Amino acid sequence: MAMAHVAASVPNLDYACDTHYPWQEADEEVIKGGKLPIVDGCVSITRAPGLGLELDYDQLGKLNDQYHSCGIRQRDDVRQMQKYTPDWKAVKPQY
Repeated sequence: MAMAHVAASVPNLDYACDTHYPWQEADEEVIKGGKLPIVDGCVSITRAPGLGLELDYDQLGKLNDQYHSCGIRQRDDVRQMQKYTPDWKAVKPQY
């Protein structure tokens, strides 16, 4: 949500902001009230104080315990992306 607030405050932002939030599993949600709706690629910014959402600290605790017990300490973005797009390949951009 912090990224959405920054993007909303930048005049003439002409590129997409990347997020992994759509691929987060439902049982990994840490926002009270459930997933933030993404409609037509957009997240609504509220006028509520701070970031405009409330964290579920019990869920954060469970995920913290899961992190410490899982043993994974290195990212594997290819394997994660291939869960959703089986033929996905990591390609470095050519500038």
